[in-house]
Amino acid sequence: MKIFNTITAFYKDKLPFVVYRKPNENKISGFFMNDDSLMFTENFTESGFVFAPFNADEKAILFSSEKATFLEEELLLNDFNFDENDFTVDEDSKEYHIKIVEKAIDEINKSDLQKVVISRKELVQLSDFELLLVYQKLLKKYQNAFVYVWFHPNVGLWLGATPETLLQISDANFKTMSLAGTQVANKDSESTSTEQINVVWKSKELEEQQLVTDFIEKQLATISSNLKIDKTETIRAGNLLHLRTKVEGELLEKADLKSLIRALHPTPAVCGLPRNMARDFIIKNENYNRSYYTGFLGELNLKKSDLEVQSSQLYVNLRCMEINPNKASIYVGGGITKDSIPKNEWKETVSKSETMKKVL
Repeated sequence: MKIFNTITAFYKDKLPFVVYRKPNENKISGFFMNDDSLMFTENFTESGFVFAPFNADEKAILFSSEKATFLEEELLLNDFNFDENDFTVDEDSKEYHIKIVEKAIDEINKSDLQKVVISRKELVQLSDFELLLVYQKLLKKYQNAFVYVWFHPNVGLWLGATPETLLQISDANFKTMSLAGTQVANKDSESTSTEQINVVWKSKELEEQQLVTDFIEKQLATISSNLKIDKTETIRAGNLLHLRTKVEGELLEKADLKSLIRALHPTPAVCGLPRNMARDFIIKNENYNRSYYTGFLGELNLKKSDLEVQSSQLYVNLRCMEINPNKASIYVGGGITKDSIPKNEWKETVSKSETMKKVL
């Protein structure tokens, strides 16, 4: 495939690129930059591919349509089976993570904090890392996720398979979702569609999901009309199941894409509630920089033909990893509420890290 060959060539020449496949699509797309300059979006009016950090005060990187070669082709993957490696669990990280979760629960019980998302970074040593092979494994394994590889020589190499849409907007019509709650899919559901999976959700997960949905509804109330909130459903992402509620509406004339992004990002699914209070707790206690994990990425103001309206499709950067020489940094987290059990929250992060570990 031309796109796979181009990934190899650009990575070797240290030139920026992003290649991605949208959920449940059989088409793969890529922006390949003609130089290694670093551009940022000023107000989300530009056209191209955006890569934004968790911290909304920091600038989002833009691969501009004007400075890129855009490729798109049907995705053809060779039939291959791959061994899923077993990695040891970092026990030092376990103790530290459980302590922060306990601190978060304590803070929730004595303050206005309702929910906070606590995350961690897990390091995995690599030998003989093959970029193309790892990316193809991700594409093969996670059909219903947004699967990407993003590279800039001055920033780094990121790969991910995220199940969460931040925002889809075409003209003034937008769609978003609230995603919360996690459980490991049992073996009976391995070959079953989510409609047929019989899942029991505890009140902790259902309440957490409702908090996220209520936040989105409140944030959108002043900038949108015709807001429609669907019934909550169970979706599958790799070896995990989540609760999802779809939301759609129409952007008011006085609002723009930037105001919509600012209203939603960071969502309570990756930060917490109240948002500023949760973010302050995260920055003070997580003890590492999330960087682009729990940020967002995707197509910005693209128009593929003269007849098409401009559209943006942005995804929350979950189930992702950053690759450095000889090691991968895998980012995982979970939502903490008053009903959280610290040891269970640790286990949830272990399950989430397996998503990325399986392809390394």
